[in-house]
Amino acid sequence: MAKLLVKFQRYFRRKPVRFFTLIALYLTAGSLVFLHSGFAGESTVSENEPNPMDGIGEGTEVQYLGAIQIGRGFKETPGARNTVRRYGPWFKSASKEIPERNKMADFGGAWSRALKGRKVREKEEDRAKYMGCYVDNTRRRALRGVSFFDYKKMTVFRCQDNCADRGYLYAGLEFGAECYCGHKIQALNVSESECNMECKGETANVCGGVNRLSIYRLELAQESTRRYGSAIFRGCFHRPDNISLALPIGGVMPNMSVDKCVDFCTGKEYPLAALGGASCHCGFPTTLFSLHEREDEQLCAQKCGGEEFESCGSSEYFIVYQTQVQDNRCMDRRFLPARSKQFIALASFPGAGNTWARHLIELATGFYTGSYYFDGSLYNKGFKGERDHWRSGRTICIKTHESGQKEIEAFDSAILLIRNPYKALMAEFNRKYGGHIGFASHTHWTGKEWPEFVKNYAPWWATHTLDWLKYGKNVLVVHFEDLKRDLFVQLKRMVSLLGTVVFEDRLLCVEGQKDGNFKRSGLRKLEYDPYTPEMRKMINTYIKTVDMALKLSNRTGIPDDYYPS
Repeated sequence: MAKLLVKFQRYFRRKPVRFFTLIALYLTAGSLVFLHSGFAGESTVSENEPNPMDGIGEGTEVQYLGAIQIGRGFKETPGARNTVRRYGPWFKSASKEIPERNKMADFGGAWSRALKGRKVREKEEDRAKYMGCYVDNTRRRALRGVSFFDYKKMTVFRCQDNCADRGYLYAGLEFGAECYCGHKIQALNVSESECNMECKGETANVCGGVNRLSIYRLELAQESTRRYGSAIFRGCFHRPDNISLALPIGGVMPNMSVDKCVDFCTGKEYPLAALGGASCHCGFPTTLFSLHEREDEQLCAQKCGGEEFESCGSSEYFIVYQTQVQDNRCMDRRFLPARSKQFIALASFPGAGNTWARHLIELATGFYTGSYYFDGSLYNKGFKGERDHWRSGRTICIKTHESGQKEIEAFDSAILLIRNPYKALMAEFNRKYGGHIGFASHTHWTGKEWPEFVKNYAPWWATHTLDWLKYGKNVLVVHFEDLKRDLFVQLKRMVSLLGTVVFEDRLLCVEGQKDGNFKRSGLRKLEYDPYTPEMRKMINTYIKTVDMALKLSNRTGIPDDYYPS
C-alpha cells in the first residue's frame, strides 16, 4: 500500500496540472450536491402557515395632476418568497381567496412564477365587469370624471386602478392609451368590432378605438366605501343674480352637509357645488358665476343642519366647493386647421414652468403646442405636438429653451416666461435627476452635482432673458409667479398674442383644470437650504441685472419676492 502511495506522489509531482484538475473536479461535484440539497429543502407556504404578505402595506403612489398616472410598488420582506400583488380596498375579495394564493409554492423556477403571474392576472380581471363598447365625443364625453393618457404603457388594470382609487364607478379606455373615469355612462352602446385597438402597455387586451370607449364597471368592496374624492374649497361668494342660469341644478336638502351637496353635484356630473343654507346648487364656472370676487368667509359662516362643525352658507352667500368632476368644456385639442407661417416661441429657462404653460395654452385655445426638441415622455402623456418638427406650422406655439441670437431670430414673436431663479434652478435640478415630476436624491443635493449645477446654470438664467429681450421680436414677458397668482388675466394676455379668439367660459374652465399632468408634489421639500452664501450673492447679482434690463425696455421689473428674505 505504501509503495502505491509513493507511486501516486511521484506521478503528480511530474504532472501537477493533472493534480489540480482532479481537485477542481472534486470541488465542483461537492458544490452541485450542496445546491441540490438547498433546493430540495426549500420551504413552501402551506394553508396553515401565516401569510408572509400579512403586514405589508400598499406601496407608493405617483400622480400627474389633472390628468393622473398611478403606480404601485411593493417590497419583498425577508422570508416572503411567495409574494403576490395585493389589491386596493375597492376590490371585492372573499376571504377564501387568500388561502388559495398561499397554496402556490415558489420553488425558484421560472415556470412556477409564470403560473403565479397568470393566476394573479386572472384575479385582477375578475374585479371589474366589462360593460361594452361605447361612442365617445371630444366635446361631450361619455365619462366625465378625471382622465389621463399614457401612449406607451397603458393597461386595462392601470386605468381601472386609477378610476377606482378616486371612487369612480366606471373606467373607460380609448385609442389604446387614454383612460377616462365617471359615475355614469352618457353615450350609446355600439358593436364590439368598433373597439379594436390594443392597449399600448399590453397587446393581449383591447383599449377602445378611435372615438370609442371600452368601459368597465368597478366593483367596490362595499357600497359604504364609495367616495367622490376630496372636494376643493373655492371660497365664499355672493349669490348670483340669475341663479337658474348660473347654477342650473339645485334642491333643498334636510340636514344639509358639505358631503351631501358635493356628492349630489358629483352624481349630476357638475364641477361646482354651492351650498346656500339648506339648498344645494350645481353648475360650471361661467361669466354669470366666475368665482373671481370672493367675499369674507364670515358671511358664509352659518352652520350646516347636518354637521355642526361645517359651514353651509346662507340664502345670500354661497360656500363653494369644486368636485372631482372634470370640466370638459376645455379638454378638446387638435392641430391647427391651416398651417401657420408665423412661428411663436414659448421661451423660458429650464425649470421655469414651460410644460405647465403649454398645458394651460392647449386648454385655453384647443390647439396643440409644439417643441423645438422632442421629449418622448411628454408625448406619451398627451402633448401630441411634441412629435412635429417645430416648423411644421401645425401647432399654436413652440416650446424652446434656446438663447442664441440665430435661434431667437427664427421666431416671429414670443411669450417669455420668467421664474424666480432660486425656484427655477431647484426645479430643473429635480427634473435633471428625477424626471418631470420626480426629485433628485439626497446624494445629488449633498454631492458635487448641485454646486456644479448652480455654477453653470445660474448665469444662463440671466443670459436667457437678456438675449430674448435683445434679439426677440414682439416679446411678451410673463412672470411665472403672476401666472400662478392671477391665471385668468395672464392667460388672456398670452392667448391674445397667439392671435386666437377664446371665450371667457373656456378660460374659466381652464382655471378649474389648471394643475395638469406635470406638477411636482409640494409635499416633499428639502429640510435645509441648499444655497450657500456665495451662491446667493452670485444669484442676487443676476437678479438685479435682469431687473434693470426689464425696466430699460419699458417693462415691469422682477417681482419683489425674487430676493430671498
